Amino acid sequence: MSGTPEGPVHPEPPGVTPAEPTLTERHVDPCTVPYAEPRAEPSAVRPPERRTDRRPEHRPAHPPECPREDPEDRAARRREAELRDYSAAFRAAQLAMAVVDQNGVVVDANDSFGTLLGAEAASLRRQAAADLVDLASDGRTWHAYREVLRGHRNRFRCTRRLKHPDGRSLWAEVTVSPVPDSRRVLLSIADISDRRELQARLRHLQMHDPVTRLPNRTLFFERLSAALETAAQDAEHALDPHDLPETRADGDARGDDPDPWESSHASYRSYGYGRTGRIGLCYLDLDGFKAVNDTLGHRVGDRLLAAVAARLTECADSDGYTRHGGHLVARLGGDEFAILVEDSTGTEQLADLARSVLRALQRPFDLGGQRLSVSASIGVVERLAHGTTATGLMQAADTTLYWAKADGKARWTLFDPERNAHRMTRQSLSSTLRPAVERGEFTLEYQPLVGLTDGAVRGVEALVRWNHPQFGVLAPNRFIGIAEEDGSIVELGRWVLRTACRQARQWQKDHPRERPIFVSVNVAVRQVWDSDLVADVAGILADTGLAPHLLQLELTESAVMGSAGRPLQALQALSDMGVRIAIDDFGTGYSNLAYLSRLPVSVLKLDGSFVRGFQDEEHANPADELIVEALVQLAHRLGLTVTAECVETSGQASRLRRIGCDTGQGWLYSRAVAPDRIAELIGGTEPLRV
Repeated sequence: MSGTPEGPVHPEPPGVTPAEPTLTERHVDPCTVPYAEPRAEPSAVRPPERRTDRRPEHRPAHPPECPREDPEDRAARRREAELRDYSAAFRAAQLAMAVVDQNGVVVDANDSFGTLLGAEAASLRRQAAADLVDLASDGRTWHAYREVLRGHRNRFRCTRRLKHPDGRSLWAEVTVSPVPDSRRVLLSIADISDRRELQARLRHLQMHDPVTRLPNRTLFFERLSAALETAAQDAEHALDPHDLPETRADGDARGDDPDPWESSHASYRSYGYGRTGRIGLCYLDLDGFKAVNDTLGHRVGDRLLAAVAARLTECADSDGYTRHGGHLVARLGGDEFAILVEDSTGTEQLADLARSVLRALQRPFDLGGQRLSVSASIGVVERLAHGTTATGLMQAADTTLYWAKADGKARWTLFDPERNAHRMTRQSLSSTLRPAVERGEFTLEYQPLVGLTDGAVRGVEALVRWNHPQFGVLAPNRFIGIAEEDGSIVELGRWVLRTACRQARQWQKDHPRERPIFVSVNVAVRQVWDSDLVADVAGILADTGLAPHLLQLELTESAVMGSAGRPLQALQALSDMGVRIAIDDFGTGYSNLAYLSRLPVSVLKLDGSFVRGFQDEEHANPADELIVEALVQLAHRLGLTVTAECVETSGQASRLRRIGCDTGQGWLYSRAVAPDRIAELIGGTEPLRV
């Protein structure tokens, strides 16, 4: 019967007891080695017998049964092995690390952690980690650290400056992150002192001027912004003096008899001792520094800048110290410097500082055999820091510096809010002047020029007015100077000339039987330079139909007396055309009488300052009358007519008439009025006051 036998392949003979294993035999656990078929001893090998039944050999069907390993035990052993590896890596790591529990106490630390802090790693256990690495020094860092401990934040990183027990300081980057599957966190510290030192060197190079070694513009504005931000925070947290508890000298509360010392120092105390909540700035520019560069070269110029920087630093250091140390002296660019005074005590402190700077710079500079003298213009600004912006402070300082230069240089000027308001108004007018011409915001009024002998209207002077949408009606003295500076006087003057000629022609048409009156128009010298005034006048006269002799052009004495080249040629061409040329405000400018014989002038208009001397008839100044009489006689000898301005009383008119003046202009006869009122004067039968 075929099949697999149930017994062993080679059973022991009956009656034979198996021998005990000898000491040389190995005890083999079948569950610990792979299964292998039993092999016969070499001596027992026999030649294979020829089998005829072809039945299968008797071999065991399955290997021996072994107990299976529990997966949880296998995983536990794997975790234990990993923990041993992690612990070894933790101990041998070069990065300083410590394990911290949820209460912030160090559970374990590696040797690198102890070495960094100058202590044994074992001695750091059970200590507060925040104390070891200074995490509780500011509220923001402490809050973030606590959030990581509570599991509300994944990671936290900060930079701390730590003190080593040997006295040296080191910069450390502290990182706190949760340990996976644990309530503990891993705190690691990296020494970044070398990196911080390199960054500090690079920042110093970036933030300082290479020529003077002073802080540059970037660092100046960084410090200024920080000072203003600090002042704003102080102002927000400052206590109201009325809310401070009033106490007696013995500390008891009181409600009466306030201490005068307390009341006078309440504001000072609210900002903290040594802090005033104010800020000051001296913004200076060297006068004539460009000439030094152009004549002596940039090398000498750089040496001069370095010497100036040294003297400015001395002045700032001697002035006093703030909680940040001395005042900040910076080079803003070119020959511009600034001295920033934090927690200033008032304008007097800044004024004293500006005076000391001027005295220091007035001393000659000895630059390797070159002896140079320079001066500076200084703009001084001092104000309450709260509510001030860096841009606003610099704008005020720049404006004040401009005033110092305009006032004559080599001086300091204090910021004036009223003067600045006027400047702001002027700037606003300048920006809207050109569009105003296109929008038709200008109108003309006319003031009569009256014959002193008969009181008849001989002509009118056209006076432009600006109907400004914000500032109302503006007189010419508010915007003509601005128009001359920015060049818009050319377009505005052309409009005034065309409008006045058209109106004069209209009066002539409306009153054909009356003697035609001339119209006088003021012309700026820039109109002669920047435009073809001769062509403009010829074209306007042709378009309006006004006769050339009915047009009078007024130029100031300084403009006419200095005329040469193109302006003189233009005036001559206009005179040849038949247009009358008048010198306005005569007697206040150059008063070069030799020019009167060479210039194509037909009218002199005496300045009102001469006429005002006639106002007080009881205490008249005889010198004024002699000067006016001499000018009138001289003009008549040269074939010129004379017009007196600012005639306000009949006494002035009578004295001018007695001297021989031809026409008068002033409030005695009429103010500047609209064209309709002039039409009434032309058609009226009664003469004006004589």
